[in-house]
Amino acid sequence: MAISDVKEYAHLTEEEVDQLGRELDAIRAEIEESRGESDAAYINRMIRVQRALAAAGRVTLLVGTQFKETRKPAWVLGAGLLGLHKILENMEIGHNVMHGQWDWMNDPEIHSSNWEWDTAQPAEQWKHSHNYIHHQFTNVLGYDNDIGYGILRMAREQKWSPYNLGQPIYNSLLATLFEWGVALHDLDIERIRKGEKDPKEMKRQLKQIFRKGRNQVLKDYVVYPPLAGKQWKSVLTANVAANITRNLWSYMIIFCGHFPDGAVHFTEEEIEDETRAEWYLRQILGSANFEGGRMLHVLSGSLGFQIEHHIFPDLPSNRYPEISEKVQALAAKYDIPYTTGPLYRQYGQALRTILKLSLPNSWTSSDQPEPPTPPHDRKRRGDDERPSRRTELGGWSRSHSEARG
Repeated sequence: MAISDVKEYAHLTEEEVDQLGRELDAIRAEIEESRGESDAAYINRMIRVQRALAAAGRVTLLVGTQFKETRKPAWVLGAGLLGLHKILENMEIGHNVMHGQWDWMNDPEIHSSNWEWDTAQPAEQWKHSHNYIHHQFTNVLGYDNDIGYGILRMAREQKWSPYNLGQPIYNSLLATLFEWGVALHDLDIERIRKGEKDPKEMKRQLKQIFRKGRNQVLKDYVVYPPLAGKQWKSVLTANVAANITRNLWSYMIIFCGHFPDGAVHFTEEEIEDETRAEWYLRQILGSANFEGGRMLHVLSGSLGFQIEHHIFPDLPSNRYPEISEKVQALAAKYDIPYTTGPLYRQYGQALRTILKLSLPNSWTSSDQPEPPTPPHDRKRRGDDERPSRRTELGGWSRSHSEARG
């Protein structure tokens, strides 16, 4: 169900929403003032572990596959270590570094303006499509390109077409090739298809994607395999397995953040004259957490705290557990829904939505009210049609990226 007034949906007065905003601002100020050596030590430790996993995985594959007795276990262990390295680098390190969570350290190596992660999408394009578009317009139909990634129908308000019958197949392909789906995400395929994309900008982005994708392919499939000599195929297939493992994991974690039951969508009317406090409230209502131990949260990039991440995307991820306790207390105080549950249930609900929405609304049931107006195409906006971003969403700017070439 898409809502157009978060205050009315949450049964809060304007004064209550403003007070909620002030209390969340106070949490932000408290965390910002207490950042220090332990936080810096955390991210530096994560980077050391990630690099050690990468080195251990490469050495295991290059050496262990040379002997018949150790070939299979070395393949399994090497592929597993590389998969963990890629998951940790993409999720807990790269994603969070590029949000500017560690910019306060003034360390050029761990700064959002410099980090280039181990995946096919250029960092600049990710910061635009994710930090700016997704985080500012979370779950707003027609504005947030993360709703189905331009491939899947994820809301009953979206018009159904026979194309959607293939959603189970598209979803499987997206999950398996998620690195490459994300690489094309900022292109906005829908706007290209409708002839609304600036050809000059599209050419610039395609060049960026080609260079980044080429480097990823060269590293994993051209440079490292030959180092193993006759066992190059073992290293090649292990690299494929590591990338697919990372793809499936990151896809599942990301889809658990905004598509389980309880995470609502919004219409464009909601963001008209939206205050900071109303933006906070929309992030809570449009996001979903999942439960688990500390290791699970680290490997998921702390996105098990998706609600907290969307309220405070630029605060250090290792502080989300303590922030979560404060946010849950506020949700209880103001009687605001706080969507959370086990990982398997959150993804199961998202998968059920994908399957149900492959069919027309009239063919399936819903536990929420039907859309007040007939489903229709939601025109995707360009940057010139979107409001300016909030400062906590990161330092991306198209003019800056163009200046860099």
